[in-house]
Amino acid sequence: MAKLTITQLSVDDRPREKMMMHGARALSNAELLAILIGSGSVDETAIELSQRVLNAVNNNLNSLGKYDLKQLTAYKGIGEAKAITIMAAMELGRRRREEEAPERPQLTTSKAVYDYMAHRLIDLPHEEFWAILLNRAGRVIDMVMVSKGGTASTAVDVKIIMRAAIQNLASAIILCHNHPSGNNRPSRDDEMLTRQIADAAKLMGLIVLDHIIVCDGCYYSFSDEAKM
Repeated sequence: MAKLTITQLSVDDRPREKMMMHGARALSNAELLAILIGSGSVDETAIELSQRVLNAVNNNLNSLGKYDLKQLTAYKGIGEAKAITIMAAMELGRRRREEEAPERPQLTTSKAVYDYMAHRLIDLPHEEFWAILLNRAGRVIDMVMVSKGGTASTAVDVKIIMRAAIQNLASAIILCHNHPSGNNRPSRDDEMLTRQIADAAKLMGLIVLDHIIVCDGCYYSFSDEAKM
């Protein structure tokens, strides 16, 4: 029976296409290694070659990371170029482990949100509306500038906020915008928009924790004023 090549496999079973469709985490170690190797030999596909290499190290990537050029090129189908690619990937992984990921700020009070956003907003001559996306621990995942407007208002598309929250797997949202006038009291439009976004978030299983209006030296918190 003729052996299938990677290009003859279904799209879902090809490592590159599978990564594009489902993300890197959907791939096995062998599939990820096959992407680095690129191609196999006349006797085996890149995935089969990768499985053979990983079997030799009991599927332990730390052990594979210790392989040198001579050990890798001992496998039929792995030349110097492929071996160097694998070694480079292993070294990048090692360096990544050594670098500490920056701790995400935790925003659990209105004052913390104001301090986090004030330097971005207090000197602007126009309004900007931001959505801060949080995980379950109240730490910042991402920030999205939803809109940028004039001196008195800015148009906000609720769908942009919901899409960003879902894409980032956020658990909660904090809304924030500035009033260049220096008046930190919410307008009727601010209140209506806050309710609209909170209702949309609830339908998506999300919660809007607060809406902060930022001014120079002061702020307004919908949550502190029991308006959430």
